[in-house]
Parts: sequence; structure tokens; C-alpha cells
Amino acid sequence: MDRIMLLRAMCTVLIQEELQNQHQRRRHVWYLRLIRASHIQSRTIYCRTNLSVPVLDRFYNQEDTRPDFRLSRESLAVLLNLLDQDRRHGWGATIEILVFIFWLASGASYRVVSRVFGMPRSTVHTIVHRVTEEVVAIRHQVIHLPKTPEDLEAVSRGFAGVARHRAFLKAVGAIDGCHIRIKCPSGPDGQCYRNRKLFPSIILQAVCDHQGCFIDTYVGWPGSVHDSRVLRHSPLYRQSVYPPPGHFILADGGYPCLQRVGAQRFNSHHSRARSIIERALGMMKTRFRAIFLQALEVHHTFVPHVVTACAVLHNICLSAGDIVAPMDEPEEDGAEDGEGEAGLEAVSGARWRDQLSSEVSALEEVPPDHDYC
Repeated sequence: MDRIMLLRAMCTVLIQEELQNQHQRRRHVWYLRLIRASHIQSRTIYCRTNLSVPVLDRFYNQEDTRPDFRLSRESLAVLLNLLDQDRRHGWGATIEILVFIFWLASGASYRVVSRVFGMPRSTVHTIVHRVTEEVVAIRHQVIHLPKTPEDLEAVSRGFAGVARHRAFLKAVGAIDGCHIRIKCPSGPDGQCYRNRKLFPSIILQAVCDHQGCFIDTYVGWPGSVHDSRVLRHSPLYRQSVYPPPGHFILADGGYPCLQRVGAQRFNSHHSRARSIIERALGMMKTRFRAIFLQALEVHHTFVPHVVTACAVLHNICLSAGDIVAPMDEPEEDGAEDGEGEAGLEAVSGARWRDQLSSEVSALEEVPPDHDYC
């Protein structure tokens, strides 16, 4: 009898333990479903551990996002809306975008970012590359040429206002290039990336409107290539879709043989109008100074994607009123001597220059608040 009672007691204990385990499993499944439901309803909470991260705690508590991410809360909202990613796996779209923006803003290594957000380094690497491609994929929604005649007229009137002269009513863009520092690629081709300043780089060619908003970007050529060659191979030049006939894009390069008073006045107006592209590049470099003022610690084939993403974010910030003042820095990209420059000017630049110079000489300077019509 004692043996039977002992077996019954043991069976009772085992049954009770099994029932408790089943109850706990049901509670765990219910909890997971609750978390999943909250993920679908709200895009702000994805993982319980995220709320203990100081960077995310400041973000979710509606604190200023610019110290951590270099973007205002309004700019981040525009970016989230444009990407419109509702991931039901991983860390979620909001967390991944914040990881990517933090990496851009800080220029930190994947290891450092992984410690900040409390996630594996391999996950940070995957997130940075994935979100970079997603931002690059929407570039045509953010970086585009004027779409309507009204948009084109607004740009041209804007440049005339910036130049303070009606002769620039046909200007519809300003173009310039800058060198992006990179780690020198290994192998014999690595020397091709060393520019005239002797540091390895790739070239960003950008065109902006009168407000400093990029309307075209072209990035990827090695730093040793002349700006004129980059221009000749860019889609903007090869496809000949912009500027429209009768209009022109402002560029640097100097006018060495012009000594008349009219030419000096022209150079002054031209410099005013063209400086907008320098300010636009300066604002982007200031916002992402960790990216542009030191060598990017990524493979050189990934650098064009990162730079394009920065240009997209620059336009998003301008649209959201999130403007930073460009900081003063040494001039790197002055006029260069080399192949192709004289040939390009002989095609059409000299005629435009002489025509504009004569118009500036003939017309009086117009106040900046004048309504050009």
C-alpha cells in the first residue's frame, strides 16, 4: 500500500508540474501575440530592451533629436513617411532608421554603434547597408530637376534674385564638385583615387537650385579624374535634358582674359549666384561632418551610396526647415588645370560668358527685393 500511495503522490506532482508548464507556455504565447499586436498598431515599440537605450529613450520622450542624429524631429518624420517601411520582423523600421542616421551623424564604427543600441555588430552592419539602399531608392522622389515650366521659372527668377541682376534670369542651376575622402583601395588601381591634394577620394558632382536644394547628383569617379571629364560622362551632360534650350548652369573655372569693367561686374554677379552650390555642399558637410571630413571606414564601392543618401537627407532637411549654417573650411575644390576644360568652354561657355558680360554691362544692377518679370 505504501508503494502505491507513493506512486500516486509522484504522479500527482508530475501532473501538477505539467499543468503549470502548459499554463506558462499559454501565457508566453499570449504575451507574444500581445507584443505583435502592439507592433502592428504602433510603430514606436518593437523590443522591450530598446526602451532602456539612452539614445532611444531621448527619442521616444520627445527630446531634441539633433544632438544624437543631426536631424530635427520634423526631418525624421518626413524620412519615415517617405520610406514607409512597416517591418514585422527584426528591430522594426523606426529603430533601423535611427541606427542608420546615428551612424551617419556620429561617423562611429559598427562596433561603437552596436554598443550604443545594444545590438550585435553584424546587425548594425546589415541595418546600415539595408537602410542606405532604401534611402538611395527614393532619391528620385527627393532629388529631381524642375518638373513644370512654373518650377523652372521659379528657379530662374530665384537665381536672378541671388545674383541681383536680371541678366541671370536664364540661369537654372549651379554646379560644383567636391572630393569625398575614402580609405585607399588596395591593388594597383588604388593610386587612381589620389587627387591633386594627394589624398584618396571619389568625386561628387552636384547641381542645386537657387535655394540650395540638390536637383542632380553624380558620384563615384576616382579623385584623380578632372571635373570636366566627370561632367562629360554624367547623365546630365550625355542625355542633354537639362538645362533647357536658352538656359544655362552656373559653374566655376574663372575668366582669366576678361579685364573690362563690365567683365568685373559680371564676375561679381556670377559669384553671388554660383556661391549657392558651395553653401549647399557646405551645409551637407556640416550636418554630416563625420562622413565628409574624414576618410569613410567602408569599402570604396559603398561610398557613392552613402554620399547619395546624405544628399537625399540634405533635401529632406531643407524641405522640413531644418537648416544648418555651413562652417568655414579650407577651399579644396578650386579651378583646376587639365584636360578637357578648354574644349568644353569652346563649345558654348565662351559665348554665354560674353553675352552675359555684355548684358551686365548694359543693364543696371537691380535691388535684391526687386520682382523680376
